[in-house]
Amino acid sequence: MKQIDTKQWKEFIIKDLFTVKRPSARSQANYSDGDIPFVASGNFNNGVLKYLEPKKDEILDAGNCITVSPIDGSSFYQEDDFLGRGGAGSSIILLYNPNLNLYNGYFIATVIRTVCRKYAYSDMANKKTIGAEKIKLPVDETGNPDFSYMELYMKNLELAVSDELTDLQSAKKSDISGTLDISSWKLFQISELFNVQKGKRLTKADMKDGKIRFIGASAINNGITAYISNDEHLHPQNTITLSYNGSIGEAFYQDEIFWASDDVNVLYPKFEMNREMAFFMIPLLKTAGKRYAFIDKWKKEDMEKSKIPLPVDKDGNPDYKYMKNNIVNKFDMIKIYLTNLVTSI
Repeated sequence: MKQIDTKQWKEFIIKDLFTVKRPSARSQANYSDGDIPFVASGNFNNGVLKYLEPKKDEILDAGNCITVSPIDGSSFYQEDDFLGRGGAGSSIILLYNPNLNLYNGYFIATVIRTVCRKYAYSDMANKKTIGAEKIKLPVDETGNPDFSYMELYMKNLELAVSDELTDLQSAKKSDISGTLDISSWKLFQISELFNVQKGKRLTKADMKDGKIRFIGASAINNGITAYISNDEHLHPQNTITLSYNGSIGEAFYQDEIFWASDDVNVLYPKFEMNREMAFFMIPLLKTAGKRYAFIDKWKKEDMEKSKIPLPVDKDGNPDYKYMKNNIVNKFDMIKIYLTNLVTSI
């Protein structure tokens, strides 16, 4: 795919380009289910946590804006009016510019997300810090942001992705998705499968540069938010980290020793786990965590009681061999899938 020419880009301060706002103080607990998106500090589903019924005469937050999470910098373009999560702490940030539209909004939201993903629950952003961030955007002949160029680029990207998906479908010789029959699966509490240990707080001021992974409540980069040399509270490899605060439910397999922040729980397997088994379980753990919003948290005792469905053997125990083979087969089919795509282009 053609790269963007960065020679005609310029750095802008967010508050100079946008009207920066915070939504009114709102908690989903005070609303009933409805049709209006409730946008909070989530990193999936365009930031929409639920759909709620506004209160009588309540003024919605206007659409055609970009919302930014102060927790991890997740940024999304909101096309329609919505209810924004306000109040102390995790209040999302709203960015308005009359030149925004669906396409250049996606473009700019992606740029902002890249710049602001450095934030974490332990080092949260706010209206002032987001407004002071600098982003690079393509400019027109007058040196102003070229909103038309950004719009055209995203439209062309949309067409290119569509073409590549068509190529992918035509190149497919094996089905890597398949329909998984889970009718015979059984629910297991996380505590039946893992010992859950809480992470340990480590402030930025106390961090020492090094090569040890520091796992925070992040949804990207395998949860790694820093590299340190502090070694007082390390966890072993071949474990799973699971965020209970911040980016709740984000789970990652750790294949090196690490320090887990106090927003992360570490799952020590009670069985002989390997990478493939962990990869099988991680999507199930993420699904279990989706019911917990940031304002609720996923407390250790609740996490231990949470259940995930797993395939079972003839004795009704988790079928770890099946889990391992399932992922190994998926990896093999993905390699074939991608080879077919490359040879077809």
